[in-house]
Amino acid sequence: MLEMQGELLSKAFGQTVSFVAQVLILVPWSRPCQSSGSRRPLPGALGLAPTWAQGHAKDMGMSIPHCLGQLDIRKGIVGLATGAGFIYLLYKAIKAGIKCQPPLCTTSPICIARECTGPGERARPQEAPAPEVSSVGGPKGLAIERERHGRDSGELRRLLNSLECKQDEYARSMILHSITRCVYLLEAEASACTTDDIHLVGSMLDDKDNSVKIQALNTLKAFSGIRKFRLKVQEHSFKVLELISTIWDSELHIAGLRLLNNLPLPDYVHPQLRRVMPALMEILQSDYILAQVQAIRLLSYLAQKNDLLYDILNCQVHANFLSLFQSTQPGSLLFEVLVFAERLSEGRNSPHYRAVKWHYNEQSLHEALFGDESRLADRLLALVIHPEEEVQIQACKVIVSLQCSQDVGVRPSACQPSHSYFNSGE
Repeated sequence: MLEMQGELLSKAFGQTVSFVAQVLILVPWSRPCQSSGSRRPLPGALGLAPTWAQGHAKDMGMSIPHCLGQLDIRKGIVGLATGAGFIYLLYKAIKAGIKCQPPLCTTSPICIARECTGPGERARPQEAPAPEVSSVGGPKGLAIERERHGRDSGELRRLLNSLECKQDEYARSMILHSITRCVYLLEAEASACTTDDIHLVGSMLDDKDNSVKIQALNTLKAFSGIRKFRLKVQEHSFKVLELISTIWDSELHIAGLRLLNNLPLPDYVHPQLRRVMPALMEILQSDYILAQVQAIRLLSYLAQKNDLLYDILNCQVHANFLSLFQSTQPGSLLFEVLVFAERLSEGRNSPHYRAVKWHYNEQSLHEALFGDESRLADRLLALVIHPEEEVQIQACKVIVSLQCSQDVGVRPSACQPSHSYFNSGE
C-alpha cells in the first residue's frame, strides 16, 4: 500500500516539474521599460551590476533587457534542476525506507509483542487489522475490550511464550511486569493458563538480577488470586522465604512478603519459617515502612499458630523495639503493631501455651513486651488519645487483653488482673 502511494507521488511530481518547465518557457522573463525615465529595476536582474550587464549586452550585440532575460532564464533552469534533484533524492530515500525489511529480532522489550522464530531471525511482520466495531459502536482493538466481549486476545500467551526465549535481564523484567498486568486485567486468559506457566514464572526466582526476582514475585502473587493456581504457587514458598532472608533488598522484601501474606502457608513450611524468624524480625525493625507493614502482617498471622508462638516470643529484638509503639509512627504501621501485640498476648494466655513453662532470653520479644521491665503500658496509654480512631480502638484492645490474662487452673471466661502492667490507681 505504501509503495503504491510512493509511485503515485513520483508520477505527480513528474507532472508538476513538466508544468513548471512549460511555464518557464512561455512566460516572458523581461520587458523593456515603458518609458525611458522610469527608474524601476529591470525584471530578472536579481542583483546583477548594471555596468556588467551593459558591457555584456554590448559585446553580444543585444539589448540589456534581452540579455538579462536570457540570464534569468538560465538561472531559473539551474535552480529548477537543483530543486528537482533534491526532491528526487528525498523521494528515493523515503521509498527505500518503505521497502526495507523488519528489523532483526532482538531482546528488546519492544519485540515481546512479535513472534520470533529464533535468535537472529527476522520477526514476522504483524499486519494491523482494522479495528472491529462493537455493538455499542466503539472499536474493539484493546485486549481488555476483546476480553469483555468474550474474545481471546492471545496477549498473555504471547508474553509467556516470549519469556521462554533467551532475553536479557531488562527484557525479562518488563515481560514479567506485562504478564502481571495481563493476569489482573484479562481474567479469562489468566484462568486458561496451565501449571507449566506457573512453573516457568517460578523459575525466574533463580535469576541473578534482583529486578527479575521482584517482578517474578509480583507475577506469582497475581496468579495466586486464581483458585486453581494457589497450590502450585505455594510450592514456591520455600524459595520466597529463602530470598527474603538472604537478600537485603527492601523492594524484594515487600514483593516476597506480599506474596506470602496472600497465601495460606501450609504446616510443612513451618520449619523454614522458624529459620527465617530472625530475618523477619530484622525487617520489622528496619526503617522502610512498607516492608515493616508486610513483615508485621506475616508475623501476626504466624502468631496464631501454636507451634510457632514460642519461636516468635523468644526471637531476639533490639533494645529500642518499643519505639514501634510511639505515636509518631505512621498510623498504618501502628495499627499493625498493635494487632500483633494483641495476638501475642492472647496466644501466651491460652491454656495450650500455659501448659508448658517456657524460658526466654533477656533480649527476647517476650521480655520487651511482657517482661517486668517493659514500658509497654506507658506506650499504650499514650496511644489511647491517638488522632486516628482505629489506633485508639486497637490500643484499648491490647490493654483489655493484658488485663484479662488468665492463670493456670482458672476458667477460660474468668478475668484476672495482670501482675505487671496496670495497677488499681491507673
